[in-house]
Amino acid sequence: MKTVTIFYLENCPYCKNAKRALSSLLEEKPAYQGVAVRWVEESREAAEAEKYDYYYVPTAFLGEKKLFEASPRDTYDTLREKLDLAFAAALEGEN
Repeated sequence: MKTVTIFYLENCPYCKNAKRALSSLLEEKPAYQGVAVRWVEESREAAEAEKYDYYYVPTAFLGEKKLFEASPRDTYDTLREKLDLAFAAALEGEN
């Protein structure tokens, strides 16, 4: 099973939107429930976060491949679209 690693910060409003968007996607697209998700809180797991190349959170990786990185302009809908594409890519990577 593929694992999507998502880096986030606990009090980040974009990260909260991403979690809410992912919850919605998991309800709408049951196939996505087959993708393991590893949430990494970067301030608590700084050593792990330093192994990856990103600037903004939330950011998602499949292995070492960056699937998306949020930007300060991202709305809830934009984050949802990025997560949708990321999970579709993770599922495709299993085939």
